[in-house]
Amino acid sequence: MTTQDTARGAGAPASPSASGASTWLVVGLGNPGPDYARTRHNVGQMVIDELADRFGTRLTAHKAGAAVGTTHVRPGGPKLLLAKPASYMNVSGRPVGALARFYSVAPANIIVVHDELDIPFDALKLKIGGSEGGHNGLKSISQVLGTKDYLRVRVGVGRPPGRQPAADFVLRPFSAAERELLPLHLDRAADAVVELATASLEQAQQKFHPAPTR
Repeated sequence: MTTQDTARGAGAPASPSASGASTWLVVGLGNPGPDYARTRHNVGQMVIDELADRFGTRLTAHKAGAAVGTTHVRPGGPKLLLAKPASYMNVSGRPVGALARFYSVAPANIIVVHDELDIPFDALKLKIGGSEGGHNGLKSISQVLGTKDYLRVRVGVGRPPGRQPAADFVLRPFSAAERELLPLHLDRAADAVVELATASLEQAQQKFHPAPTR
């Protein structure tokens, strides 16, 4: 398996076409159980479901404490280990760390998909490393991995209206208007995951980040 040097700061992962077919651990964050399944906080796991449906992959229970499915972007191309932790969000690092060890995946080849309050609902952003922005799931992963240098697909859920606490907002389902657009939002986030596994971070950012306003 080809991995990149995790000590390169904000640099982008090498293109698999240049380094050979690589293995990527793609983790969708969320909370377990039907009460949380359709909440904003679980949008990362919704993206994993979208990828699993797209590639015809079935996720099954893994001893690391997650549901895992394996697929390839294309025959002979990058391998995706799709994972949905069975733990609560705040301790996501435990199953992520266990999966990384089990499959020998370096942090540079981990893609974490998560909800992001600071990005509007209809947008997403990609980055590697940097602040977790108060996201407890990311904090747990950084602590267990011993580094912040893993890729992130930050799926926008927007800020709560009025004075509604953010903690309550993310644990509520999407609004009716948002639910109409949600399939497109999830599809685009899934496309971003595939792009990260097949191109550089900079190329993916150019493709998926919103154009700057003038």
